[in-house]
Amino acid sequence: MNVSPLENIVEELKTLPPGRLEVAADFVHRLSRISEEERKAILARTFGSLSAEDADAMEKAIEEGCEQINEHGW
Repeated sequence: MNVSPLENIVEELKTLPPGRLEVAADFVHRLSRISEEERKAILARTFGSLSAEDADAMEKAIEEGCEQINEHGW
């Protein structure tokens, strides 16, 4: 029977004590994060995708709905 690398990893993870499992989880999380270069490429692809009207509407909505301080709301 041919077992996939993922299945091998899962089986090995099942044998780890909780502390080592947390270390493994942190490592996997770091591996799965996208790199700075990938983030810049994503931003470059989406740059300019909003029309001027859409950008103005978004800016207005942010100013009206988000830039308010409610001193009694905290």
